[in-house]
Amino acid sequence: MRVNADFSKRVAVHFDDNEWVASPAAGVERKMLDRIGDEVARATTIVRFAPGSAFAAHTHDGGEEFLVLDGVFQDETGDFPVGSYVRNPPTTSHTPSASEGATIL
Repeated sequence: MRVNADFSKRVAVHFDDNEWVASPAAGVERKMLDRIGDEVARATTIVRFAPGSAFAAHTHDGGEEFLVLDGVFQDETGDFPVGSYVRNPPTTSHTPSASEGATIL
């Protein structure tokens, strides 16, 4: 899958212009801002977790960073409320979830 994948061109996206797309995890939806690849991808995505939803354990070979926009995002390392920014180094593994729901970028 390729979404806004030409990094030699400027891209401006409005949140309301993108549809929520179901992820493989029940209760988790995404708005893809850019993406190169399928489920394992180089991507910038807004992810919305319904209360009680979770992704299966997985590894981010290239690392991962996220900003919590709404709710409380969780994994084995802790709870991250609104405004939390986390950068995980390459090969980090985790099982993300949101017991009360969350939206992250």
